[in-house]
Amino acid sequence: MDRYTELKQRFQMKTAKIGVVGLGYVGLPLAMEIVKSGYTVVGIDLDQSKIEKLKAGRSYVQDIADEILQEANATNRFIPTADYSVIEGLDAISICVPTPLSQNQDPDTSYITKVVDQIKTYMKKGLLITLESTTYPGTTEELIQWELEAMGYQVGVDFFLCYSPERVDPGNSRFTTFNTPKIIGGTTEACQELGTLLYSNLVKTVVPVSSPKVAEMSKLLENTFRSVNIAFMNEMALMSDKMGIDIWEVIKAASTKPFGFMPFYPGPGIGGHCIPLDPMYLAWKAKGFRFHSQFIEIAQSINVNMPDYVLNKTAQVLNVKAKSINNSKILILGMAYKPDVDDLRESPGLEIYELFKHSGATVDFYDPYAQSFRDKHGNVIPSISYDLERMKTYDCMVLVTNHRCFHYQELADLGVGIIDTRNAFDGIRSPNIYKIGTPISIQQEKEVYSLLA
Repeated sequence: MDRYTELKQRFQMKTAKIGVVGLGYVGLPLAMEIVKSGYTVVGIDLDQSKIEKLKAGRSYVQDIADEILQEANATNRFIPTADYSVIEGLDAISICVPTPLSQNQDPDTSYITKVVDQIKTYMKKGLLITLESTTYPGTTEELIQWELEAMGYQVGVDFFLCYSPERVDPGNSRFTTFNTPKIIGGTTEACQELGTLLYSNLVKTVVPVSSPKVAEMSKLLENTFRSVNIAFMNEMALMSDKMGIDIWEVIKAASTKPFGFMPFYPGPGIGGHCIPLDPMYLAWKAKGFRFHSQFIEIAQSINVNMPDYVLNKTAQVLNVKAKSINNSKILILGMAYKPDVDDLRESPGLEIYELFKHSGATVDFYDPYAQSFRDKHGNVIPSISYDLERMKTYDCMVLVTNHRCFHYQELADLGVGIIDTRNAFDGIRSPNIYKIGTPISIQQEKEVYSLLA
């Protein structure tokens, strides 16, 4: 029996042992789906503290409750470990490691390279390898296929190789690993068939594409689309501020069109692992073909400069109160990069904090999810507690993350000037709320109308 047929039977009978490398916000939910589907899964992560927590049934990923983890442990089919030698006993392995940017904004694929080195050490014939980490088109071939072929293994015969981009949206209870369509591109027809067969047993919908490059490109397109459109709205917010127009009212009006318009919203900047990074992976790869993406470069420039706009907006609001940022007490509301999660990766709030500190302000933050972070000097900065009396003492507050649990009316009633970067206070009539994308003059007019009402 050839290796393709043998592996196919193992997937069909669910006797295959599956490995997941990298037990973070992508890998751990995937591992739980593998357990639910009836397979045995070996989770590999070099962070020993994570391994100990998993064995004890304690989750560190917000989307995975302790109960889910404990149920997986009870099956005896979830085996967390920091030992890569377990690869020798695996039939398939999914790579879910980070792919950050370097200091020069170039792709850092070192985590993938380290995993491939371990696979080369413990390689056995008949292994299905699926890369899920976000990366540039060509990575699966260049960093995995070519490396294993140099050792004498033939793709589609001795090993099988696919790319399937992660589409995890932290904190999204509606779309999970299971019901989010899964794109998969195999290097050969046999690779495609085996990858599709395995993932069809793990998730609700699998979308086969013709190659790993198409699958890699699809992930970058998804998030570059978002980056460019968010940048456009951020630029419209800057323009509206200059022109004396409320951008939020404009978007609400435009959204009434039932066709040809998709609403995106301005904000204090972009955060998370995907939107700030994925476009740069694509732009970097394109330069190798002497193609320079102006859209990506312009969008990135607009988005990364939004924290500076928030700084300037805050200075304007304080100026109304005859104060400057220097020596002011500022409270940042929300530090996570998106609502209702504890994820701080690339959060614009981190940059805003540093800008305020550099300008001489005393800065604190409140976030019920992300309760601490490290500043650029490595100091741990803890969240303050929810104390309305203390919050009254600040010169202004800056809403960065619009958590649903915030008591917006209660915060507005404090009377402290609030710079709202998310339109979170929409519908609350309070003269101390100032929105980005809206000039201070409009706010002052609204304050007069409010007093006359």
